[in-house]
Amino acid sequence: MDTLNATVARLKEITSSEVLREVNASLDSLGDNDAVEAAVAASEGIARLEAVRFRALGRLSRHRGGASSVVQEVAFALSVVDGHAAGLVSTAEALTTRLPRTLGLLDAGKVGGYGAMKVAAATAWLSDEDARAVDAVLEDRIPDRNSDQIRKAANHAAMMADRDGASRRAERNRGGRRLSIRQGDAGVASIEVEDGPVEKVAAAYTRIDREARALRAGGETRTLDQLRADVALDLLLGGQGGKSERSEVFLYMDLNTYLGLNDDPAEMAGHGHIPASLAREIAGGANTVLRRIITDPLSGQVLDLGRDRYRPTAGLGEFVRVRDRECRRPGVRHEALSTIVEVKDLHHCYVAS
Repeated sequence: MDTLNATVARLKEITSSEVLREVNASLDSLGDNDAVEAAVAASEGIARLEAVRFRALGRLSRHRGGASSVVQEVAFALSVVDGHAAGLVSTAEALTTRLPRTLGLLDAGKVGGYGAMKVAAATAWLSDEDARAVDAVLEDRIPDRNSDQIRKAANHAAMMADRDGASRRAERNRGGRRLSIRQGDAGVASIEVEDGPVEKVAAAYTRIDREARALRAGGETRTLDQLRADVALDLLLGGQGGKSERSEVFLYMDLNTYLGLNDDPAEMAGHGHIPASLAREIAGGANTVLRRIITDPLSGQVLDLGRDRYRPTAGLGEFVRVRDRECRRPGVRHEALSTIVEVKDLHHCYVAS
């Protein structure tokens, strides 16, 4: 038997219907805890099989010399859409070249295929050397984490590996913002702002959610999801484009980052890490107002929230602008929101809103 037939036969043996039929028949006799253990074991097995699939796709891509036609070939063979096939192929190429430790985590059943795709996407813009460094950092950080935790950990590690590159990437991505519509069935459709500035998207959602909850508290019988959708559409149809609306997003950054003395990534609540240059731009917006917070130097627990708000002094604003010479994008405006920025420096924090 040649290698191909032997490999395929072995895979079919491992996942044979007969074996799985016996396993499925035994599940009815399991208690609650045993059922969870069985689900965990199945997930680990799926991850190991996904590692096999990624290796096979990586091999295919190398045989084809990285040709773009591989995506269509995979989409046809696996009966998936082109977009998903492209993600599988690019992840396979990364795992089998630049991310060997993440691939090893799939072999161990510690990370699933979807999580591995998050790592590949987060590191796609890095050099091979930086990607391998991030891969090593993540080896102990992402096992048994969910996909969103993996995405945030991978993005943070990638930003730390190439801080200048992260700033350029953020600027490029924000320049690609667009509005798309997707037609559905039975009288429904979806509208989406893709790649919008994270601070504006977060502020917009906060406003929509606030108004939806107010309606709900007032006796509305629609669900919150329905109310958010209806409020968003009402604002789009009846609102004034570009009209100022005060809202808040929470941005966490240390004082040295805020002052431009280092380029450590900041974190936006609900989103994850963003490059230091983008955080400084948000914090230095025209409508930004500062508010002081006192925190415990060890736990970070908030001890006192200042009531007074004030704008940054001209000297401080000039200092930040001089230190942050990059990412001064023309045409970027922040009239539609105000920003809460928590700037942590041991005992003292500052919040911009």
